[in-house]
Amino acid sequence: MFKGRYNHTLDAKNRTVVPVKLRDELGASFVVTVGLEGCLYIYPNGEWEKFAEELQKLPGTKEARELRRSFMSNACDCEPDAQGRFLIPAELCEKAHLKKDLVFSGNINKVELWDKEAFENSISGLDNMEALADKLAEYGISF
Repeated sequence: MFKGRYNHTLDAKNRTVVPVKLRDELGASFVVTVGLEGCLYIYPNGEWEKFAEELQKLPGTKEARELRRSFMSNACDCEPDAQGRFLIPAELCEKAHLKKDLVFSGNINKVELWDKEAFENSISGLDNMEALADKLAEYGISF
C-alpha cells in the first residue's frame, strides 16, 4: 500500500528520483500516465494490469472511449536507473505542469506525482476534515 508524501525535484532532462520508501513496491519497472486533477499516476505493473482490465470493462460510450484513450495513449513504461532516477516524457511533464519541485504522494494502489505548488493547492481545501468525514460516511466509511 502506498502512503506518505515525498518531496523531490525534476532535473533539466525531465528526470526525477523514485523516493527510497517507494522503490520496492513500485518494482524494477512501472507505468506512468496522466492522472486526474493535474497530476500523473504511477502504477506498479501488477496494479496497472488491474486498472487496464477495469478500463476494458467500460461500456462502448464516447466518454468511456475517451477515458480509455487518455489513460492508455499517455501511458509509458519506466525503468529507474541504478540511482533510482527515471525519465518523465516531456508530454507528461507538460500535461501535469511539472516544474522543478515535485511531490510523490502515496494513494493506496498507486502513487500520484504532482507539481509541488499544485499539490499544496489540492490539499488546501481539506481544512474541514469533519465535513469530509460526514461525506465519506454516506459511502459507509467511518472514522
